[in-house]
Order: sequence, then C-alpha cells, then structure tokens
Amino acid sequence: MSYFENKVVWITGASSGIGEAMAYTFAKHKAKLILSARREVELERVKQACNLPDTDIMLLPLDVSEYNKMAEAAEKVIARFGVIDILVNNAGLSHWSKIKDLSLDVIKIIMDVNFMGGVALTKAVLPHMLNRKQGQIVIVSSILGKITTPKQAAYVASKHALMGFYDTLRAETYDAGLKVLLVCPGFVRTNVAKNSLNKEGVPINKNNNMIENGLDPLYVSEKVLSSIVSGKEELLIAGPKEKLAVLIKRFAPGIYSRFISKSKLV
Repeated sequence: MSYFENKVVWITGASSGIGEAMAYTFAKHKAKLILSARREVELERVKQACNLPDTDIMLLPLDVSEYNKMAEAAEKVIARFGVIDILVNNAGLSHWSKIKDLSLDVIKIIMDVNFMGGVALTKAVLPHMLNRKQGQIVIVSSILGKITTPKQAAYVASKHALMGFYDTLRAETYDAGLKVLLVCPGFVRTNVAKNSLNKEGVPINKNNNMIENGLDPLYVSEKVLSSIVSGKEELLIAGPKEKLAVLIKRFAPGIYSRFISKSKLV
C-alpha cells in the first residue's frame, strides 16, 4: 500500500507545469485529489488524465490572488472529504522587468499570487490540521528564494518571503504534528517564462532556453513525493550550476553579485 493511498491532497496551480505533474504522480499513488487553478477547462483535462474515480477527485477553480475566498474554499473541501492531509501551495507567476520600470501594480499581482494567496490558504487549512495534530504543507518556492537575478525582483522577493514565512511556521508548529516542506526548483520545463508579465502586467508569451532545457516536471514531482515520505524539510532540486550559485551567494556574496550582474542568464 502506498504512503499516499486514500490521503486527501489539495494542489493549487494544478492546471499546468509542476502542479499538473504532481496531480498525476499523486493519482498514481491512489491519493484523493482536489485540483485548483483559474482555468476550469484545463483542470478538467488534468482530471481526465489522472484516471481516478469521480469520488476521489474534486475540481475547485480558484484564483489564489482572491485570498478573501480561501476560507470558503477550505470549507468546501472539508465538506466533501472530511479531512485535508496534504496542501500543496504551487500556484505562481513571474515577471520580466527591471525595478526602475516595474509598476507597483505588477509587484502587487506577483506578491498576491505567489505569497499572499498561499499564505491565506495555509491560514484557512491550518486550524483543521492543528486540531487533528497532523498534516503536511508543501510549498513550491524556487531556487530564487535563495539567490537573486535581475529583472525578476518581485518574483525573487515573493520566493524569499515564502522561505521566511514557512520556516517560521515550521518552528512554531514543530511539536504540533504539522510538517512543512519547502521545494526549491531550478529551471523546470513549464510555462512560467512564457506567462511572465512585462512591466505593464501583460504576459510576454515568450519562452527561453533555460526553461525549455530544464528538468522534467514529472521528475520534480517524484522527488517531491519522496521528500514528503522521508520527512525532509527542504528540497533543492536543480542543476549543478544552479546549486553552485546558491553556495557562492551564501559564502561569497560579493563574487555572486559581480557574477550575476554580468551573467548571460539575465
């Protein structure tokens, strides 16, 4: 019997990318799924591909930036399944613009989707998990929660904020039965670059080579599930150059600053 069989797993950003891949991987392990994202048509496509009985899967269209609706959404899930064993905060959005050109409106959009939405959903689910004295919260952050790169200031800030918030949550609930896993992927083959906003808040609709040559989302999802089973607190999953960048930033920040300002990655 799989560790995840009959566990109730709620995934945001489940209509594409890492979230979609995790839906398939959890389904393979016979979990019960709640799939959330803005695009109901895409959620329906993912649902069909999961090949689970209708009793074991629920579509809950959700815009996480509307964080005043998270408590109501959590109530719907609990009414349907009775419990929430695992919450995967995966929904995310990026941008591509220098700070001097970046509007406050775009910064707010990024922070609402990447930080406030997941925090609000966590807050909605937390009392239920603490009352049961068990539960797992998985946060898909980014390697950019540990390092920086030009033209993505709001995205980088949101991912750094996730690291700080959920490390604190783990410390506060360490003896309360709650587990917190922070996932920090590097380049993964998703639409994150293509969906990135320009300085006016419009998707750039353009991919880049680093993303196109990145890790397979299904590989990432398998690593996430393995990390849940093993009780890891943090998963850094990236190529050797990205991991090296994390070490340089930590131990030689001056060198990292000079490197990243001249890097072709930006």
